[in-house]
Amino acid sequence: MEEIKKDENQEDVKNSKNNKKELEKIKALIETQKKEIEEKDDRLKRLMAEFENFKKRSSKEREGLYNSLIADITSSLLPILDNLEKAVQVKTEDENFKQGIELVLKQFKDVLTSNGVTEIETIGKTFDPELHEAITSVVDENLGPQEIIHKVRLHFPNLDSTKNLSPSALAD
Repeated sequence: MEEIKKDENQEDVKNSKNNKKELEKIKALIETQKKEIEEKDDRLKRLMAEFENFKKRSSKEREGLYNSLIADITSSLLPILDNLEKAVQVKTEDENFKQGIELVLKQFKDVLTSNGVTEIETIGKTFDPELHEAITSVVDENLGPQEIIHKVRLHFPNLDSTKNLSPSALAD
């Protein structure tokens, strides 16, 4: 009987050692899997952040391209707008014709405004070389220095300023 107990005790000790070894293997496996999960989680977070940055960058590029396109098209239409402004100033006996030109001018300006293009105020303002192009200078003591007294062509500040300076006459 004692021999059976010894054998059982020895088996218990062996089983206990085997269980400890298996437990250590399982713990090591769990730790390895935890590290892999953390690495994959970190990689996923980085990829998500990278994708968000890509979306923002793409959106900015798309917006820049759109604004550039609108500026180019609008800049090419400005001479037509200038000519319509001049046509409204011409004296004519045909009031219907004049009203037609005024309606077309108003509609044209409304389309530009609805697309975010607004005209800059120039007359009576101080000359700004970033916005205006001086084409002549007039001596007048009633006006302030560098005051714009005449607008030669329309100017829209939200277009590319290097292509769209507003020619103006200035007071000295």
